[in-house]
This record gives sequence, structure tokens and C-alpha cells, in this order.
Amino acid sequence: MPGDYYEILGVSRDASKEDLKRAYRRLARKYHPDVNKERGAEERFKEINRAYEVLSEPEMRARYDRFGEAGVSSGAGGSPDFGDVGGFADIFETIFSGFGGMGGQTTSRRRSGPTQGDDLRLDLKLEFREAIFGGEKEIRIPHLEICQVCNGTGAKPGTGVRTCPTCNGSGQVRRATRTPFGSFAQVSTCPTCNGEGQIIEEKCSNCGGAGRKQETKKLKITIPPGVDHGTRLRVAREGDAGVRGGVPGDLYVYLFVEPDEEFTRDGINIHSEITISYLQAILGCRLKVNTVDGKEELTIPSGLQPNTVLKLETKGVPKLGNAVSRGDHFITVKVEIPTRCSAEERELLEQLAKIKGESTGKGGLEGFLGGLFHK
Repeated sequence: MPGDYYEILGVSRDASKEDLKRAYRRLARKYHPDVNKERGAEERFKEINRAYEVLSEPEMRARYDRFGEAGVSSGAGGSPDFGDVGGFADIFETIFSGFGGMGGQTTSRRRSGPTQGDDLRLDLKLEFREAIFGGEKEIRIPHLEICQVCNGTGAKPGTGVRTCPTCNGSGQVRRATRTPFGSFAQVSTCPTCNGEGQIIEEKCSNCGGAGRKQETKKLKITIPPGVDHGTRLRVAREGDAGVRGGVPGDLYVYLFVEPDEEFTRDGINIHSEITISYLQAILGCRLKVNTVDGKEELTIPSGLQPNTVLKLETKGVPKLGNAVSRGDHFITVKVEIPTRCSAEERELLEQLAKIKGESTGKGGLEGFLGGLFHK
């Protein structure tokens, strides 16, 4: 049974057509048999092609979403309409124009057209409270920017480009090979112009003819309240610059939240511990306790038992995407039972023990206090 087509391409079920194209390009480059000689790469490549073939066609995708593989197999609703399969072929040719048998004029035109820049990833550490409340964060990212000297042409100002004499501007060279089974035409990327179809007369001294240059850029990004460890933020158009007028890629920021010494987090709730005296537990009291919002008053009811969990409502983490809604803060209360006391304290406790009818002969003070707390 084939796997889930969305999982094969590594996209969500609501992925757009552009998301599907990007995922297909990336995976097809990686697993094409002419590139990847590892065992199983060819089968993986076939799965990727099939997944994109189905999900890139709206009607087939709708059937697949509703019925799964059964909805797009040869026995379900007839064969698909490939009238618009040109989009699939165009992507395939764009990726593999350098491989044998896939060349043609369509491919060369697309190679010389605009190409989107690569997406970038940045791992960013946040303090515990930064993740809870969000805010602005300044980052520095190294990426490729359009050369300001040649405006991305790669040519020295005042000079231009000319058609490649090796491939006559097609970006490809063909080589015919005779075999016992007939002639075989192999198409490969032109070695002179690297598939561009053009040659720069004199390279730009600033970028070395690349048209782009590595630069480090300062950028302010907004961290929304409630992000957690592993949250991914997308910053549009802040990846590498495109080629030949192509749009820039995107920047993906992966967040890693540092632990806090006092608080732990469980989804949108926060947990912590406090320790009180046995007298406070017996008599009850009001205490100021630490929360992520600062000091808050907590009521300790009389007769509180050790390890009781008390709740401060709406003092937890804001819900991601809806900061008005917050989780709660749960506080585990520990009770400290003394192992020693002054003579005066002991006398008072012994009087209390007589009133309660307790004996302090076994276990001493700890035994008596343990009895008070039903231990």
C-alpha cells in the first residue's frame, strides 16, 4: 500500500499549489536516480512523482482527500484528465534539464527565466518568559542579496552579456550515441555557460559574476505570545535573493526555549512548588508567591495536607494565536516538618499532644506532627 501522499511530499493537507511545487522540486532533486545511487532511491522517486501527480491536479486531489488511494486508482472514476499536466512536466524539466533525454526548447526557456531564491533556517533561543509573553527580537542572518553594483546581472557596469557560442543560447548540448538498439540522444547542461545560455563579457568585481553576494543582515522579528519549544515562524521574502529577477526565498525561524529554574511548562499551564511551615499548614495563611506576572497572593487553607496542588487561574501561558485566553498556574505545596525545636516550642507542642491525646514516646516530634498531617 502506498504511503500518505501528503507525508511523502512532507506538506500539510492544506498545502497550496506553490507549497506542493517547492516540496516536489526539493525531493525530486534529492532522489532522482541519476543523482542518488543509494538503494531504494528509485522507488522513493517514483512515490514522489505519483504523490505530486495526484495532489497537483485539483480533481484528483479532491478524490484523494475524500477516498484515499482508492479514489485515484485506475478502477475509481476512470483515468485522470491530463490536459493540465503541463505544470507537472514543466517542474520536472526545470529540475532535470541537465539529465539525458529530458531536454528541449521549453526547458531552456525556463532555465533562463526567473528562479526563486532558497529558503533559509535559523535556530533561535528564547528565555522562558520571552516565549510566554513574546515581543520583538533582533537577529542577524547571513544570506545572498542582489549585488548592488551590477543589479544582479553579474556583468561589470558598462558591459553586457552575449549568447553562448557552444549551445547557441539553449543552455544545453545534445550528443547522439549509436547503440545496437538504435540512436540515443543525450541532453546535458552546457559546460560553457552552465545552462544559462549566455556568457558574461566581463564579470562584476563585487560579486564575481554571480549577481548575488553573501551579506549579513540585521532583522527584527515579532515573537507572538505563547510560542513553545519547536515552534516555527515564517518570515516571508527574507531568504536568499532570487536569480534573474526571481523572488527571494523565505526565512524559517525555529524556536528553542531555555528552561527556567523555578517554573515548568505543560502546554499552556505552568507548574511550580513552594514550601511552607507546619504551622502555616495547620492554621492557614495568605502568601505572596512568584508567578510569570510577578508576585501574586495565594490563600493556604487551614489543615492543608502536604503535596496539595493549588491553582491560580489565568496566570499561565497565553494561548498561541489568542493571547487573551491564558492557562493556569498550578502550585504544589510542600510542608516542612522540623526535626528540632526550642524547649519552649517543645513544651507547647507536648501540651498540644496531651490535648489531642497523642503520645510523643514513639517517633518524637516528627511522629506527632506526622500524625497531625495524616501521614
